[in-house]
Amino acid sequence: MFNKFGYTRFKMNPSSPCWCKSGKPYGNCHKETDDRLYDLQRIGVEIPTHEMIKNHEIVSKIRLSAKINIACLDYVEKNIGAGVTTEQINQWINEITHDMGGIPAPLNYEGFPKSVCTSINSEVCHGIPSKSIVLKEGDIINVDCSTIRNGYFSDSSRMFIIGETSPERKKLVEVARECVYKGLEQVKPWAFMGDMSNAIKSHARSNGYSVVRDIGGHGCGVEFHEDPYVSYVLRKGTGMVLVPGMVFTIEPMINAGTHRIYTDPHNHWTVYTDDGKDSAQWEIQVLVTETGNEVLTW
Repeated sequence: MFNKFGYTRFKMNPSSPCWCKSGKPYGNCHKETDDRLYDLQRIGVEIPTHEMIKNHEIVSKIRLSAKINIACLDYVEKNIGAGVTTEQINQWINEITHDMGGIPAPLNYEGFPKSVCTSINSEVCHGIPSKSIVLKEGDIINVDCSTIRNGYFSDSSRMFIIGETSPERKKLVEVARECVYKGLEQVKPWAFMGDMSNAIKSHARSNGYSVVRDIGGHGCGVEFHEDPYVSYVLRKGTGMVLVPGMVFTIEPMINAGTHRIYTDPHNHWTVYTDDGKDSAQWEIQVLVTETGNEVLTW
C-alpha cells in the first residue's frame, strides 16, 4: 500500500524538530518508529501514514472533546426510559454539548439532520431522531454521540435497554459490549488491526451472531472520519500495524441474524438488518500508547 513513506526510508536529520510537531529532535522522537515501519513495509506489512499518528498535544485536545462526549452519554444513561422520544435525546445532546463549549459533530455532516444517531432494535446505525419515535418497554437503542471542541473530535456510543426486555435482546447487548473489550485487549503497539478484528469476530460468532462487514470504525481526532478504516472481519496477523499515537474507534455492529444490511431508501441514512432481526453496537475511541492502549471515550 502506498503511503507517505513511499517505498524508501523516511529521511530526516536526527537533530531537526520531529515531523510530529512535538518539539523534540527527530532522533529522540519518531526516528526509531520510522525505521521500524520502513522495515515492516519492505516485507509487505501495511503501515500508517504520519497523519495517522497524533502527538501528545493533539491527544490532549481530543481528551477535552471526549469529556463532553462522555458527559452527554452519561446524561442519557440517567434519563432515558419508556415514553422518551428520540427527539428528546437529540435535544439533551444539543444542550449539554453547547453548554460545555462543544458542537455536535453529526449535525449537518454530509446532510445528516440531527445532532445524534438513535438506532432502535433492527436499526443497525444512523437512526434519525424524531418526535414521533417513542421508546417503549423492551426496546434496545444505540445512542451514538460525536463532539467537536475547538476543532478536535471525539466519538462513542452506548446501548440502552428500555425497562425489561427479552433474554435474547439482553444477551445480544451484553455480547456486543464484550466484543468491544475483547478487541481492546488486542490493541497494543506493533500488533495488527486484524488481531483486534479477529477477537471481535470470534467472540460474536461463538455466541451465534454475525458482524456487519460493510461498515466499520475509523480514525478520529483531527477530523470526524479519518484513516485508517477499521474492519472487524480481518484475520489475525493481517491489516495495518498499530503504532503509538494512532487514535481510532472500535465499534463493531453485532447482528442477531445475517450480517447483511440495507439503507433506508427514503431518508438515505438509517441502516437496517436485512432479515429484520436485532442489532447492537457499542463504540469506544482508543489511543495506542507505548505500553498498550488508553480508552478516550466510552
